[in-house]
Amino acid sequence: MSLSGLELPLPFIGWLFALGSAAALVLGALMIAALLRAGDLERRYLTFSFWNDALLTFIWVLGLAGGIGVLRLQPWGRYLLELFCWALIVLLLLSTTTRLYAISHPGESEARPNWVGAIAGVTLVLVPVLAMCAATIITLRGDAARVAFSQ
Repeated sequence: MSLSGLELPLPFIGWLFALGSAAALVLGALMIAALLRAGDLERRYLTFSFWNDALLTFIWVLGLAGGIGVLRLQPWGRYLLELFCWALIVLLLLSTTTRLYAISHPGESEARPNWVGAIAGVTLVLVPVLAMCAATIITLRGDAARVAFSQ
């Protein structure tokens, strides 16, 4: 079975991940700025989640650099973007598992879990992102990408 039907145009991949990563970085910076201006509890949350925020920032910078590298047809961009896609896949699967586990174990004061909403949310977010990452990895490993990045 050939996977060439799943390959995407390299400029599309580059722009998608460069702009998406830039948007995520800007949104994260705005959220941190809002938490800094908020009360003492919110500022303490920032110190609690510093390493998580730093790791997420690093991953989104990886996606931005990989997207720019793919746009410029730099060989390192191909590898950075694939690494970013693998990291995003792992993070999404961990996040989904954690959320579904939390829903399945409600606290005493919480209502019965809404499984329809939870599954719908997972389907609307997880499936398209996983499909885009898989298609990106297939494209970056394809013969056409090898030729384009070697010129």
